[in-house]
Amino acid sequence: MENFTFHIPTRIHFGRGQIARIDRELPASARVLLLAGGGSIKQNGVYDQVKRALGDRIVFEHWGVEANPDFDTLMPAVALCRRERVEWLLAVGGGSVLDGTKFVAAAVPFEGDPWEILTKNPRLKEALPVGSVLTLPATGSESNGAAVISRRSFKEKLSFVDPNVFPRFSILDPETTFSLPPRQVANGIGDAFCHVIEQYLTFPVDAAVQDRFAESILRILIDEGPKTLANPTDYAARANLVWAATWALNTAIGLGVPQDWATHTIGHEITALHGIDHARTLAIVLPSLLQEERGPKRTKLLQYAARVWDLRDGAEDARIDTAIARTRAFYESLGIKTRFSDYQVDAPAMAAEVARRLANRGVTRIGERGDITPEVVERILVAAV
Repeated sequence: MENFTFHIPTRIHFGRGQIARIDRELPASARVLLLAGGGSIKQNGVYDQVKRALGDRIVFEHWGVEANPDFDTLMPAVALCRRERVEWLLAVGGGSVLDGTKFVAAAVPFEGDPWEILTKNPRLKEALPVGSVLTLPATGSESNGAAVISRRSFKEKLSFVDPNVFPRFSILDPETTFSLPPRQVANGIGDAFCHVIEQYLTFPVDAAVQDRFAESILRILIDEGPKTLANPTDYAARANLVWAATWALNTAIGLGVPQDWATHTIGHEITALHGIDHARTLAIVLPSLLQEERGPKRTKLLQYAARVWDLRDGAEDARIDTAIARTRAFYESLGIKTRFSDYQVDAPAMAAEVARRLANRGVTRIGERGDITPEVVERILVAAV
């Protein structure tokens, strides 16, 4: 196991009725900006709960933060914070709202062009404090320091990571997710699943705790995912999904182990070019990437086959083939299609464009071993036809 430093500064309030905790988390005199998406929180009662918890504080609101939050949507919120001397940000929504809020938190005190936060990834000197009320389990953004921001006018989707944007607190009430459309729930399950794979399916470093923890999260997603899709108001199943998605990317299972993230890197390019849902780009890329990397990942693929899919007998190559096939089948069982042809996308043309974009950006050696070059990316995507 490699050396690591472990610090998660986010206080989690989990369960029914926990939105009321906002009142204890925010200073009574705080000037707060509430950021949200398209308005569903007004329909399911979450907004009313949040407003009650905010009480008499001075609260401004910024609506319209979309899936794959856009730089140009967020910059007016940055201007509002500067103009109105906002002291706290409160994200109420899913991972996209959280990511957008983190960007605003970083951009408000940033000296220079905020776009450089994404293009140059400077170490931030400071950021506004962030709290969150999570309404969609998926990204783990409620307890990590990462954010992914799009700029559609540039056809770019980029990320930044900084400890200053860890949420100070996050509210996770599974009941706030009951009214989500099945597509969003499925995407959340698929996203969380790939988050675990990116940190787990690399090569062994004798990190027994991280491996077993990752495998348990994968099994929970496999078992509870279909259950919560079939019965959205089953509190126990939805609670397990919400908590699993948080642990999938709160840094814990990635401590002291090699991490991949090539599937995400490639997937972001596909979303930027074609607007395909983030989780669905992962489902397209992941099975093909595992086939391409079956040699370097062989030991962990066999462990994954045995411990996650209970594939322990027969030839090793056959077990790897079956584990990859079951990974694809799992996404398909959620209603997430796994091939470019399902999205009417020309795979060879997409493959060449993604490879070109990565090469132009200098992203030429990705994956846990740095062995996935733009040429390999192109092969992976052509195989996803």
